[in-house]
This record gives sequence, C-alpha cells and structure tokens, in this order.
Amino acid sequence: MGAAGAEASGERSVAAGGAIGRVNTGDFVTQVERATLLPPEALRVGASGLVHLPERTRLFVGRERELALLDAGSGVQVICGLGGIGKSTLAARWAADRVADHTVVWWITAETPAELDAGLAELARAMQPSVVGVLPEDALRERALQWLATNEGWLLVLDNVSDPADLRPLLARAGSGRVLVTSRRATGWQDIGRAVALEVLDPGEAAELFRGVCEADDGLDALCEELGCLPLALKQAAAYCAEAGITPRTYAELLAAYPAEMFAATTEGGEAARTLARVWQVTLDRLGDTPLAVTLLRVIAWWAPEGIPRRLLEPLGTPLEITEAVRRLAAHSMITLRNGELAVHRLVQAVVRADLAEPTALARELAVALLYDGVSLDGAGVERQVAVHAEALAGHTPQAEDTDSAAMLFWLAGTFFGMDTAISRSRPLCERAVHSLRRVHGPDHPHTLGAVQSLALTMRMAEGEDASIDLLAGNLADRLRVQGPDDPDTLRARWFLAEAVQGRDPERAEALLTENIEHSRRLLGPSHPLTIQARYALLQTLTGQNPDVAELEALATEAEQAAPGDPLLETTIKRSLALALSAAGETERAFCVAEEVTEMSRRIGGGNDAHIFLSRLTSVHVLNQGAQEQRDRAQALAAELLDDCLRVLGECSLTQLVREELA
Repeated sequence: MGAAGAEASGERSVAAGGAIGRVNTGDFVTQVERATLLPPEALRVGASGLVHLPERTRLFVGRERELALLDAGSGVQVICGLGGIGKSTLAARWAADRVADHTVVWWITAETPAELDAGLAELARAMQPSVVGVLPEDALRERALQWLATNEGWLLVLDNVSDPADLRPLLARAGSGRVLVTSRRATGWQDIGRAVALEVLDPGEAAELFRGVCEADDGLDALCEELGCLPLALKQAAAYCAEAGITPRTYAELLAAYPAEMFAATTEGGEAARTLARVWQVTLDRLGDTPLAVTLLRVIAWWAPEGIPRRLLEPLGTPLEITEAVRRLAAHSMITLRNGELAVHRLVQAVVRADLAEPTALARELAVALLYDGVSLDGAGVERQVAVHAEALAGHTPQAEDTDSAAMLFWLAGTFFGMDTAISRSRPLCERAVHSLRRVHGPDHPHTLGAVQSLALTMRMAEGEDASIDLLAGNLADRLRVQGPDDPDTLRARWFLAEAVQGRDPERAEALLTENIEHSRRLLGPSHPLTIQARYALLQTLTGQNPDVAELEALATEAEQAAPGDPLLETTIKRSLALALSAAGETERAFCVAEEVTEMSRRIGGGNDAHIFLSRLTSVHVLNQGAQEQRDRAQALAAELLDDCLRVLGECSLTQLVREELA
C-alpha cells in the first residue's frame, strides 16, 4: 500500500500517491524530477462550454442543400471535394451554428497524423490549463482521447484530412459525440461515415460571394463563369480587384494575359499557400508516385472540361495503368467521373496549363496527337467529342505554333461542325486550318485545298451562295491545276461550285454538273457514287422544288446498289424522295420513306448528329402536310426534335428549321 491510498502489486512494483523524488526497486534507482498525478475527472469543461473555430464564416453564401444534409446526419460526416471549393468554410459555418448544441466544439487541422495529435493535445490543454508544461504531448493526447471516449455532446471538426486511415485510431476510441471531416479525398470513407460531395456555387451565389469582398460589377458575370464559380478563386479575385482598384473585366483580361502570375498572386497579408497555384500543387505532389496520373491531367488540361472519353486516353498506357491513373485523380477530387467519362474543373485546367515547365509543352503536343488519333475511332458520339475537344484546344493555343497535326485536327473539327450546321463553331476552325496549312505546306497542298473548300462551304451556309462562289471557283481552278481534271477531289470541287451558282446562274450550274457526269462515267463508271451524285445534283438543278418522283426512285435504287456503297448519298436522295412524295400528296408513303431514312441515319451515325436530326425533320415536315391528326403528331415530334437539337447542336440553322415547323 502506497501513500495517499495508492496501490501497487507485483514484484518490484511502485505506487505513489503524491510527488516523489527517487524510487529504488532493488535493481536500479529512478530519479523523478517532477510528477503530477491527474485523476480521470481532471479534464473538464466549464458551464459556458469550450469553443475553438477559425474565423471563416463571414463570407458565406448558398449551400442550403449541404447544410440540410449535415443537419440530418449523425456520427461521422465527411465534406469532400476539390481544393478551394469551400469545404472548410462550410464546415466552419455549420459548426458555428451548432455551438449551443454541444459542450465542446473544437477545430483541428488534421492534414497529417502529427497535426491531428497536436490538435488533441491542445484540446487537453484548453480543458485543463494547469497541465501546460507538465505532461508531454503524447500524454495530453491520451487524456483528450479518454475524455472524448467517456463524454458526449461534443463536436470535433477535422479539417483537410489527407487519408481516411489517419482517423481510425481516433474514431476507434471516440464516444458518442459528432465528428465533421473535410477532405480532398473523394473516396475511402464508406467504413467511416457519410460523405457529402461539395460542388461549385451557382452563378448567382458566385456573384454574391464576390460582392462580399469587392463591389465592382463590370464584367462580373463573365468573370464568375471564367473562374468556374469556384469559391477560393472568387475570393482571390475579389480581394485583388478591391486592393488594385480594378473591375472584374480588367481582372479577367489580366488573367488571360498573365495566367501563371495571376494564379499565384496574393493581396497584402494574404496567405500564399491559399492561392490557386499552391492549393492544387499539394495534391499533384501527392500523386507523384503515379506519374501517369499527372501526365493524364496535363493532357486533358488542353481539352474541354467535360465529356472526356476514356478511350481517347488509351494510347497513354495499359488498361490497368490508365484505370489506376484515373482512379487516383478521382480519389483526390482532381477529376470527376460522369457516365463513364471524365470531367475536370476549368480552373484546374487553367492552372495546369499556366505551368511553364517543359512537361506542359510536351503534354500539349500529346493532347493534339491523341485527338488526331481519335478522329478515326469508331463508336457513337466519339467524333463529336473529338471536335469539341479540338475546339477547346484551339482556344488554348496560339495559331502561330500550330503543327501539321494540329492544323489537320482543326480542319476536321471545323468540317464536322459544318456538317452539324454549327457555323459559328465551324468557321473559326476552318479559317485557322487554312492559315496554318498554308504556312506548313503551302497553298497547293491537297490538305490546304481541302481546308479552303471546307471554309467556302461554311461561308456559304453562314452568308449565302454569293459569299462562297469566288472561293469555290478559285478552289476548282487550283485543283484542276494541281490535281488535274480526273481527280475525284476535282469532281467534288466542281459539284460544290455548281451548287453555289445554281440560283444565280443555272446554265453555268448545269454545264458544270454535266461535265462532272461525263468525267465520272468515263473514270469511275455509271454505278460509282460520284456519278450518281452528279446525276442527282443535275436533277435537282433542272427540276428545282418539283423533282420527278420516278427519277428520284430510280436514283435511290441505284444508290442502294452503288459500288462502293455511300450510305450518306443514299439517305440524301431518299430524303428528297420523301419530300417529293409529300408534295405529290402521297403523305403515308412519304412518311414511310422518311422513317426508313431516319433508321438508316441512326445506323450510320448513332443517335445524335445532324444527319439523323435532318431525317427526323423530314418526317415532321411530311406529317405537317397531312390531315389534322398527322399535324398534331408532327408538332409532338418537332418539340422532341427541338429539345434534342438544342442539347446536342445548340442554336444553329437546323434548330431554326425545326422552329419553323413548330410555328
């Protein structure tokens, strides 16, 4: 029995009920400079409670859904999302609103296990100031864990946790209090607690957050869009504008001209570690053991932020390597996965592109090569995705640095948008391709001539035939000079010119098409698609809006039997046949042909392209010429078609035609 009721048992054991200086067990002597014994109840909370929260809640907007989810939860909850998206601000706001419900509300920066331990030790000190300087850190941490295990009604906020595994020792001993975690890790929480994924603000909330720091309004909506409504970026921009006395529009101009400097800029007294340039670099450093993940992120930084198909990335590694790279990026919230495709925040892309290191330039070249390879990929929608990403890449790179592959990519993308009647997207890409191909290959190269032809066709759709005639005529002259009169590309150039001059000079159009028929029959034979196409074009020229049904039926049959087959030519002729039948009053037969064409178009291109929409529009037009019951059906089909056109193509000439059928 020791002093003050302390007990010990066992050979050479020691018990002490107060301060002692020396202990002799017979084998050795231990000198104790100072010892203070703390009973279990030594750590206590005063009647007013104990609160430690950072001052992060003044600038707070929106998040009603997330706050409601946190209110409805219990135990351990995790707010996860991209760095800078506002996880800590949300956690601080929710915790501040719950102070009255808890005896202890304690915030711990827990990026590493050491920081977590230090935060628990600080909690013990706050509960019992007398232990300061008495107990070592590990003992303080242990006392805090004991208190959490034996008390309830407390709330711990663990901020910026890097690894779910770091929390398991704490959670294994925590009692019935609540734990709120913030983390960039999007996965790995299933055995710990419920995860609440945080998204960016909506545009109205983004503008409100900006105005909370800076009242300047000129160009604010555009800047919010440029910054992707990311809270950290908005705060950084607003503080900079307020301090520099500039408008959001000016800030956006500086950002476009000096991205690297602006992403790293801080205001006086600002936290350098909280700039966009630093926040995501921390995550990239953690991904350093998976180099392909960083390479993949550098590549997709040059593409559109959404709708990135995994198959475009296949050349970068084995299926397992690609899967692992994607998994790690998603786990650290650097990308999101939607319907089997990748998406990345546009500011993450911008920060990655702004890095002037050599890997950035290499990644840009790789981004071009992967898209160029992707042009020939099979599968519905892939070509559209390639075109969209090529368009984004063109917007991120200077024209003067276009390689042959980049120029070809922009030409193909521009041609695709032209076929989709998206002229506002087609023309800039075609113009750039013409300029770059002339610089790389000269004006007489077949690729240059092809890009010029695509540009002319785009101008024709945008401004009418007159705008394109000179360019098409020059292109035909160049092809005759460079490729000769018998080249298939020359035949196509003559056909395009004939189409353009048909309204102004039908005799010239007839002469051009007749010449084409003669060349095609002699060179390719009567059953070749180019010969049939020339005959179809001549029929359209000669008969105008009233083509002969029998002749169209004969051409449609020949197109079905053409060698080699040309499904697009076949559908084009049959669309004209459906319209001709409708004009002749044969509505039911016309509709059957139109539906057949729609199904053919779907087999050719999948479900979402201009050819399918044009075929569906033909069905709508045919039904609109029939009885009231058929017109009612046409209106329903047109409304559905308009939704699909707007979703896939956006505003274009085809959507305008659909609206006319709805009128």
